[in-house]
Amino acid sequence: MDEYQIPRERMVQRLRDHYKIQDEAVLEVMRRLPRHLFVPEALKAQAYKDNALPIAANQTISQPFIVARMTELLELSPKSRVLEIGAGSGYQTAILASLGARVYAIERIPILVQEAQERLRRFGYNNVTLRCADGTNGWELYSPFDGILVAAGGPAVPEPLLKQLKIGGRLVIPIGNDPKTQNLIRVTRAEKGFHREDFGACSFVPLIGEHGWQNN
Repeated sequence: MDEYQIPRERMVQRLRDHYKIQDEAVLEVMRRLPRHLFVPEALKAQAYKDNALPIAANQTISQPFIVARMTELLELSPKSRVLEIGAGSGYQTAILASLGARVYAIERIPILVQEAQERLRRFGYNNVTLRCADGTNGWELYSPFDGILVAAGGPAVPEPLLKQLKIGGRLVIPIGNDPKTQNLIRVTRAEKGFHREDFGACSFVPLIGEHGWQNN
């Protein structure tokens, strides 16, 4: 038992009771994974609180609820192939990998890539491939994907990501006309066209890239 086990249990209880997260596999992974090892040393005590936290390069580690909801909306199986855009600290990457998915993660900020790679290596994940690139272009080499998770808010769904989604695959992304506020959208690819669902307001850092916001 580590010193953060009780706060972690409380976090999971809140996800289940208050936020109505129903995917037991997601809850179990979040119960086991030490989120405090994915945040700056000075913020470890806040790791299991109900909010996002700052990490390096003016980025954030998402609120536990948002991590759980986005993961749940992907409806992954252990054999799923998943593309993650905006790996950040590597916490969401580790959640996806812990569910047994084959994860292809992209992060545009080099220092975050380096730190996330070190953390993921330390945890022994051998089902993650991480690179530094513009995530809005996706990763065509490994497509099509069963799931795509975008951990930054864009003005519209990047066209390359739609093209790289498998038939029946799901893409979860924050979309909004303002770089600071979005709605959480799930897009499911059908035989003909795409089905779009709105899961309410959220707030993410801007999705910077060729098919996102421009980095001025």
